[in-house]
Amino acid sequence: MISLHNLKPASGSVHKEKRIGRGQGSGHGGTSTRGHKGGQSRSGYSRKRAFEGGQTPIQMRVPKRGFKNINRVEYAVVDLAKLEMLAEKHGLTIIDFETMRRLRVLDQNDKVKILANGELSRSLEVKAHAFSATAKKAIEEKGGTATVIV
Repeated sequence: MISLHNLKPASGSVHKEKRIGRGQGSGHGGTSTRGHKGGQSRSGYSRKRAFEGGQTPIQMRVPKRGFKNINRVEYAVVDLAKLEMLAEKHGLTIIDFETMRRLRVLDQNDKVKILANGELSRSLEVKAHAFSATAKKAIEEKGGTATVIV
């Protein structure tokens, strides 16, 4: 019968503590189970994330490709069809960066480029950071103005 005085853990579930570096009599003296020489035998050793046992790591074996141009300017694109839709929906004749931002067409830090996808049916005064040549031509053909802002 099991009582408090005869409780004990299951056999094999409790292991003896491995007391390392406590002399030859402990069975773990000398090299303290670390073997002889090499990085892992030294104090303060930590394996690098991509360490492959001294073999050249994959990130060094695979060639580097391409580059990232730090001078590239990213534009948020707005088409003539979108300008037409905004002008019609909100009754606008002047569409500038602030108007497009207020109408949530673009974010605060975006630079805007107007492209010539779609048609214009009205004269609009458009102010943006850049225009494609055909978009500028299409705006000016309808009697509008395309002004580049800096």
